[in-house]
Amino acid sequence: MSEKPDRTHLSGEEARQGHIVLRTPLRRTIFIAGLAGIVVLALVWALVWALV
Repeated sequence: MSEKPDRTHLSGEEARQGHIVLRTPLRRTIFIAGLAGIVVLALVWALVWALV
C-alpha cells in the first residue's frame, strides 16, 4: 500500500503564491494604462466589425 503524504500545515502568509506590487505611482500608472488600452482596443474592434 502507498503511504499517505505528509500534510504540512501552512499559514495563509506562507501559502501565498504571489501578488501584484503596485507600490510606486509609475507602476500603478502603467498598470491602469494597460487596462484602459485593452478596453479601448475592444471598443475600436467592435466599431470596425459593426461597420463591415
